[in-house]
Amino acid sequence: MKASDLLIECLEEEGIEYIFGVPGEENADFMISLEQSEKIRFILTRHEQGAAFMAEIYGRLTGNPAGALATLGPGATNLITGVADSNMDRAPMLVLTSQGSTDRLHKESHQIMDVVGMFKPVTKWATSIVNADTIPEIVRKAVRLARTEKPGAVHIELPEDIAKRDTAARPMAPRRFRRSVPDDKIVDRAFDMLAQAKRPVILAGNGCIRRRASKQLRLLCDKTGIGVVSTFMAKGCVDMDADYCLYTVGLGRKDRISLAIDDADLVITLGFDMVEYHPRLWNAHRDKRIIHADFLPAEIDEYYHPEAELVGDLAHTLWMLNERVDAGRLPAFDFTLQKKAREQMAADFAEHKDDSTEGSIRPQKALWDARQVMGPKDILLSDVGAHKMWIARHYQCHEPNTCLIPNGFCSMGFALPGAIAANLVHPDRRVLAIAGDAGFLMNVQEMETARRLGSNIVVMVWEDFGYGLISWKQEDEFGHHTDLSFGNPKWLTLAEAFGWHGHHIENAADLAGTLEAAFDEEGPSLVVIPIDYRENALLTTKLGEITCTI
Repeated sequence: MKASDLLIECLEEEGIEYIFGVPGEENADFMISLEQSEKIRFILTRHEQGAAFMAEIYGRLTGNPAGALATLGPGATNLITGVADSNMDRAPMLVLTSQGSTDRLHKESHQIMDVVGMFKPVTKWATSIVNADTIPEIVRKAVRLARTEKPGAVHIELPEDIAKRDTAARPMAPRRFRRSVPDDKIVDRAFDMLAQAKRPVILAGNGCIRRRASKQLRLLCDKTGIGVVSTFMAKGCVDMDADYCLYTVGLGRKDRISLAIDDADLVITLGFDMVEYHPRLWNAHRDKRIIHADFLPAEIDEYYHPEAELVGDLAHTLWMLNERVDAGRLPAFDFTLQKKAREQMAADFAEHKDDSTEGSIRPQKALWDARQVMGPKDILLSDVGAHKMWIARHYQCHEPNTCLIPNGFCSMGFALPGAIAANLVHPDRRVLAIAGDAGFLMNVQEMETARRLGSNIVVMVWEDFGYGLISWKQEDEFGHHTDLSFGNPKWLTLAEAFGWHGHHIENAADLAGTLEAAFDEEGPSLVVIPIDYRENALLTTKLGEITCTI
């Protein structure tokens, strides 16, 4: 068969369901082969970056990679931001690009650049197919690497002349294996450390949103009552209504929940990614006793020097700890401060729930109402901007993977294309994307994709006519901000032009009802609110006043 046909057969064998992208001349053979597939659906997007974000969200929600496709040159460069975001946020992805014929790669030639070299820093592996017979091995290796903890992006390049060549090779059957588990002796040591502690706390990271890990974590907390502080990307690893849920940390300055870590005499990190919340922010004096449990060994850092490392499958590690909890005896822990911190955070969440302000809406009110209209398994996606900080602090979850925040690479433009993919994966759930006016317009062209697919999504835009997070940080450090303002389109006209439903809300009292109405509409809906970012400075002041005497 032709090499491009073989590549499709290999992807089918791996269970690939979707490829998102924008094709070009050099991957014409691949596209013709893909057209014949009955197992893989191609989603044509309006920009390659949108395709990469869609593939990322598919990967985060399913644990399996989707394809993000582009042609060579500018198509490939357009992909790279979304690919980097997927890789640093630990989402499996297959990056599929074309290339010019191999007889012109050694010289100056139209649109030719080193695409593999460009992708190497932002993927787990990047390679070019130079022999059609190697396609089965390359695809098997690529998918296995993309799925292996910690998951990420893998790049495969197919030159146009290689795509046309005949090959007698056949796909390799995938084989799944159990992950390695920690040694009993090191788990015993960790349990002994826990038994010696008086005020332990768990810092849960991205690895805890894996379904089996979340289940075992909840069992551990049910048995011990140990409080769980989540990073942005670990939301929902424990139920927000559980007494041991201490909500989210990661704003970059002390918050009420930070005090629970300050007070702890043992910090147990589970699936913790340092890219989210650097240890110097919670272990500034480098004196914390730390147990590190993760799929990989700890990153070397002077503020993060664990006394015990439990390296292996995280769910199994937690199961091993649960077995020891059942068989052993733990002391009566003192969770007084943890309970107070939870109570005060809950009070913060509800502070403005009954607002009826006219002309602008507080972030706290917007997120309170969003939480009320979203069910336990519904999905909220956050773009990047000032709103992300508010979502991280104020929007809490019942289940894993129900609040998707980019917090490794942190790319703007994530939420709209991500919502389209979330609706493909879970068409039975409500999907709400929240974006600033800046981030939304970065991939606004995907409004057409959403309309074409009939995506049942709601996008809520917080309008402040500027780059709100940058101005917040500049004001915090310098007392003023540079010129960061811009104009916006007529939102309802924009929605109509793309065939979306549109809503503009001025009164905070109308928000919950409008969101409900938007979710009841068929197809995509845009909800725009004037956001009251005067609250940013007030939050900064509040956080600055927090001390350990709560």
